[in-house]
Amino acid sequence: MTPSLLITGGAGFLGLNLARHFRAKQWRVSVLDTQPFADAGRVRSVVGDVRDAQAVRAAARDADFVVHAAAALPLQQRQEILTTTIDGTRICLEAAAELGVKRFVYVSSTAVYGIPDHHPLVESDRLVGVGPYGEAKIAAEGLCQAYRGQNMCIPVLRPKSFIGPERLGIFGLLYDWAASGKHFPLPGGGRAPFQLLDVEDLIQAIELTLTCEAPTANQTFNIGAKVYGTLREDFQAVLDYAGFGRRIVALPAGPSLALLEGAYRARLSPAYPWVFKTLLVDSSVSIQRAENLLGFRPQHSNRDALIRNFEWYLTHRERMTPGQGHTHREPWKQGVLALAKLFF
Repeated sequence: MTPSLLITGGAGFLGLNLARHFRAKQWRVSVLDTQPFADAGRVRSVVGDVRDAQAVRAAARDADFVVHAAAALPLQQRQEILTTTIDGTRICLEAAAELGVKRFVYVSSTAVYGIPDHHPLVESDRLVGVGPYGEAKIAAEGLCQAYRGQNMCIPVLRPKSFIGPERLGIFGLLYDWAASGKHFPLPGGGRAPFQLLDVEDLIQAIELTLTCEAPTANQTFNIGAKVYGTLREDFQAVLDYAGFGRRIVALPAGPSLALLEGAYRARLSPAYPWVFKTLLVDSSVSIQRAENLLGFRPQHSNRDALIRNFEWYLTHRERMTPGQGHTHREPWKQGVLALAKLFF
């Protein structure tokens, strides 16, 4: 029998790629999102909010599996983040339990680790979320853990920041400066190892948790690239690809972080604290559990993923409209950073 999958947050960057992937495998796919799905003719699209129990139940009817990817992103208001991520997850879990969903995959984030003092991080490490986004992800994971105790199979994935064609957000800043022939500044110079993830590899991990034996899937997994360098090395690869001979510029860590913090608090910059505070430290997770238990084999390095996305950006750049950071699929309004760009 053809499997049936519901993807929450289905109109977002991950949701769109997931829907395309599973449709290509002939799964029956439904998506739930506050925005219409871009390929509506190929999937069942339900326009609704994960905080609306009626909409969730309508979307989840007849679903064998749920991938819960819906979340409010860090640039949204605190209350919006907390209610969407925590209340939305609770409502989706309630519906999945009531409707007898076979497996419920929760897409969390490595933001649950905060800004740790060691690397690589493992799944048993302490959870200390930075800001409402990290706090909400931790609370949502707690709900998943509680429902596991009710004999539900609930894999939880903690992906690193994932990229690929159509992913913009914070990465749109790098691509815009590179395509404009500008040097790109990094506080501290980006000299610490920094792991990212290609969306294709994240989808591989999600599919493995949907199709492997339930006892194997029913736990928490870090997901990230196998091959990665420092931000300086991997971002420089994008500048090199752009072909203007531009370089990564190291900024003094203390003063530049203070300026970014002040600009963010004054709502003059979209770069939020968890982004710029992690630039100075090693940022990596161990993917050994996913490799050993799921057979996870990431295919893309940081550099591959960044350039693959940059190629897409160059093709579509002229049709982009900067937004407020409510979705990964739109470039951010740069605020004061657009002025800073003039000096590089």
